[in-house]
Amino acid sequence: MFVLCGLGNPGIRYAPTRHNFGFKAIERVASVYKIKFSQQKFKGLYGLGEIDGHRVILLKPLTYMNESGQAVRGLLDYYNLPLEKLLVFYDDIDLALGTIRIRSEGGSGSHNGMKSLLAHLGSKEFARVRLGVGPQPVGVDSADHVMKSFLPDEWDLVESVLIDMPKLAASWLENGTEPTMNAFNRK
Repeated sequence: MFVLCGLGNPGIRYAPTRHNFGFKAIERVASVYKIKFSQQKFKGLYGLGEIDGHRVILLKPLTYMNESGQAVRGLLDYYNLPLEKLLVFYDDIDLALGTIRIRSEGGSGSHNGMKSLLAHLGSKEFARVRLGVGPQPVGVDSADHVMKSFLPDEWDLVESVLIDMPKLAASWLENGTEPTMNAFNRK
């Protein structure tokens, strides 16, 4: 069993924001593979299903971004899953919009959701998909930038990234991180 987690903030108010790109990514995976977020536990909303023969749990933490690690830790503990079975999708202000960066480990940068994951998981060694939402406009605070919606002329680029998410997830499950990096990392 694998866990694919998208980071974001719950509620309609946050749905169109840049900070919810991780939620959008995992929702697209769920839609394509017909996995419903039908269960609420571990401070998250999740669904069980299958992607190309691999049993998966898709998770959206409901703790708000800054406490995302609580939901991930709770789910991993309940199912007794190691970090090697975890893939996290999240927004990254340090990457240009449209950029996809897959990594097998790393720090949190300025991302509070990832800081929470690293603190609760006690490790930086888990796969992640960084989804570019930058650069922030000059004079705009980074927190303000990620809490704003994508601009109308940016949605085509957002959609081009989201289209790749189900294929990326299937590749990671079947082939692992490095082959998936080679196939899907883009500027």
